[in-house]
Amino acid sequence: QVQLAESGGGSVQPGGSLRLACATSGLMYEGECMGWFRQAPGKERQGIALIWTGDSSTYYADPVKGRFIISQDKAANTVYLQMNVLKPEDTATYYCAAATTVPYCYFSARRYNYWGQGTQVTVSS
Repeated sequence: QVQLAESGGGSVQPGGSLRLACATSGLMYEGECMGWFRQAPGKERQGIALIWTGDSSTYYADPVKGRFIISQDKAANTVYLQMNVLKPEDTATYYCAAATTVPYCYFSARRYNYWGQGTQVTVSS
């Protein structure tokens, strides 16, 4: 059974950095898509950064491109999201997700069959 658990959220000032971690169990890291999503109050859940575990290919949504970096540590069964130059509009609950039955990565949340519980990120002065 696949389980995901996020950590690393918190409060930070604009321009600051945070690193989120998604500890996983039950994944093979041989051909799944791992994604970071976020959801602000009153808004839809949005895919922001994806990584294909087979070859570490990465994909980013435009709002975070150049500021966020997704990575994986297969030995530690963990996926990370390094968030730099944070802005107030990055404030949201951040979720880690796994899509285990797809041939490649998608930004659509409907493609992901496992989710973590979420971690709050607040960017404010």
